[in-house]
Amino acid sequence: MLSQDDAALVIVDVQGKLAQLMDDRETLFANLQRMARSARVLGLPILWAEQIPEKLGPTIPELAALLEGLSPISKTSFSCTGSGEFLALLDACGRRQLLLTGIEAHICVYNTAADLLAQGYEVQVVEDAVGARIASNKSVGVRRMCDLGAVLTSTEMALFEMMGSAEHPSFRDIQAIVK
Repeated sequence: MLSQDDAALVIVDVQGKLAQLMDDRETLFANLQRMARSARVLGLPILWAEQIPEKLGPTIPELAALLEGLSPISKTSFSCTGSGEFLALLDACGRRQLLLTGIEAHICVYNTAADLLAQGYEVQVVEDAVGARIASNKSVGVRRMCDLGAVLTSTEMALFEMMGSAEHPSFRDIQAIVK
């Protein structure tokens, strides 16, 4: 079970023109925003990566606006773990359950999941908050991550699992975010 005290949100490469090419991007963007807002409400650490931002552009504005006060981690490797800065921030936050979101499911999200699993992290792929340009690539990426040991979840499932009860102090705030 996910624990609010042990979980962190990882946002991978939701950038520029590439993000605009994602299959079902409206749903993807809405769920990414829900995850970012909810992570803030629940006090989860957020690790935010960008793939070669000088070439691919910055994180989409509607998501970046929700990450105020945080700085994106620039990377060139497909896996976030190829960045020493990412690894240092991950270690510093002390969380072992990682909610993985972003693009593309079969490339950077997959490589990140594979490396994090190999390092002993519990990876939960937020299926409705990961995307790819082609739906079949997303499907293959998600299946491969699960084959490696990642757990599949959804935005609402993860959030309500962490709260555990309608008596959670953030229940009404999270409920308003997911509506």
